[in-house]
Amino acid sequence: MNIEKFWQDVLAQDAEAMKMYFHENAYVNWHCTNEHFNVEEFIRANCEYPGEWDGEMERKHCMGDLLITVTHVYTKDKTLSFHVTSFFKIKEDKILSVDEYWGDDGEAPEWRQEKHIGTAIR
Repeated sequence: MNIEKFWQDVLAQDAEAMKMYFHENAYVNWHCTNEHFNVEEFIRANCEYPGEWDGEMERKHCMGDLLITVTHVYTKDKTLSFHVTSFFKIKEDKILSVDEYWGDDGEAPEWRQEKHIGTAIR
């Protein structure tokens, strides 16, 4: 499976291209918001989201039939920014399932800033 191309199509909100990556009964779980989607629902959630996406895959790891990616996803106008960790279960070069964890990018909470602990990653 070409995971780089998958993320390009997701970020481009290309519904037709996205369908080709999934097995018929595949599903996607977004754990941070307790949502379970079939493929059609996942594609709708992605493609009907207001605004246009951009981003870059920062890491990928393959372990047998498990593919893990970390992707920086942001709106083209840069008003929203997220990091998403995705666990893809792959069979016959198609996605069987995805478990995703989305985190909002932002400043450290005030209580940690007040303690003057930690430094910026970048």
